[in-house]
Amino acid sequence: MTQTGEGDGRADTTRDDSKLLARLRANEAAAFEELVRTYSPRLFVVARRIVGNEEDARDVIQEAFLSAFRSLDRFAGDAKLSTWLHRIVINTALMKLRRRRRKPEESIEPLLPAFQSDGHHAERFAAWNEPADRSLSRKETQAAVRRHIDELPESFRTVLLLRDIEGLSTEETARLLETTPNAVKIRLHRARQALRTLLAPHFSRGEL
Repeated sequence: MTQTGEGDGRADTTRDDSKLLARLRANEAAAFEELVRTYSPRLFVVARRIVGNEEDARDVIQEAFLSAFRSLDRFAGDAKLSTWLHRIVINTALMKLRRRRRKPEESIEPLLPAFQSDGHHAERFAAWNEPADRSLSRKETQAAVRRHIDELPESFRTVLLLRDIEGLSTEETARLLETTPNAVKIRLHRARQALRTLLAPHFSRGEL
């Protein structure tokens, strides 16, 4: 019974996407308005996470929808419209970051764990090595985690957002960032370590 319901839900979504896609390809004005109205709010949140401010996020959304409209004929329909638009917004936001990057990025080294000569941590932290999305699922930690993610150097913050928050695979993240999967894994590990350092005061006060 449950399996049938889930299957029917997926089928309904596919049918709705197909109908909307057909209307979009027919240049129906109401269809474009429906697409923007339906998906803009959640995509704006994604864009703002990546570019870091609302003004740039609005530019990203506008550019992303224009890009989507131009590439409708290349959308095969083998993914949901929401998934397709999500990828376009992420790619557009990353291009925005590349265009505005003018000064050298701050080093992440001061935020990584320090070690003593015997190999032990110079500071003792409570064990914590979970993805950021798991911490964000706990309501009381959301503000602190989001604030400190924004404090990470941009290249590390971006990897953390794409992998832990947006749920992209290592391979897709590497493709979008024009690097290797191994580089993504290393950068993600260091980003989580740095985030842990930034969150350490909250651990010591028992807030997380």
